[in-house]
Amino acid sequence: KSAERYVSVSATGSVPADPDMASISTGVIVEADTAKDALARNSTVMAKLIEGLKALGIAPKDIQTTAVNVEPRYVQAKDGRPATISGYRVVNQVRLTVREVKRLGEILDSAITLGANQVNGISFDVANAETLKDEARKQAMVNAKRRAELYATAAGAQLGSVLTISEDVSSGPRPMPLARTAMAGNVPIEAGTRTLTVEVHVTYALR
Repeated sequence: KSAERYVSVSATGSVPADPDMASISTGVIVEADTAKDALARNSTVMAKLIEGLKALGIAPKDIQTTAVNVEPRYVQAKDGRPATISGYRVVNQVRLTVREVKRLGEILDSAITLGANQVNGISFDVANAETLKDEARKQAMVNAKRRAELYATAAGAQLGSVLTISEDVSSGPRPMPLARTAMAGNVPIEAGTRTLTVEVHVTYALR
């Protein structure tokens, strides 16, 4: 029995999309002489921040706590003596989902006004991403079949049925950093355009 003949190809399909939602990390950092004071002051500011974000129309389900850290601050002693604790630092961070990208600058500006002094980065997304990815998948399969038919013809064979399919999905750039120092006044934000790309790896039988 002769060995089964097959051809394996890779191809991509891409669909552009305008982001209509965003995710951003923000929070409050407070330092004080004692852990208790640092935590109390941080909690007061954080409660004001969260209530203010809700008042801006951010739904409770779109505000998620991602970190609460209490850390000692050390002062390095001279003459090789051990470092001593000089105070405490409390970090409370939340992840916001903003479902109206055009309001992102306004919401960031308001968060700073409400007491936030930490912003880690912004990522943009598309609400109907899966629907768009399905379109990219269809394009990728059409491109894969066309490429496989070209190889089959060049090899003097005919393309048979699909044996295997696998995929890799790419959905655009990673979150971008946003420096605290860049946040005076209204924050200019440009969401740009994302490209949803699917790469398929397809193996066809040859006959």
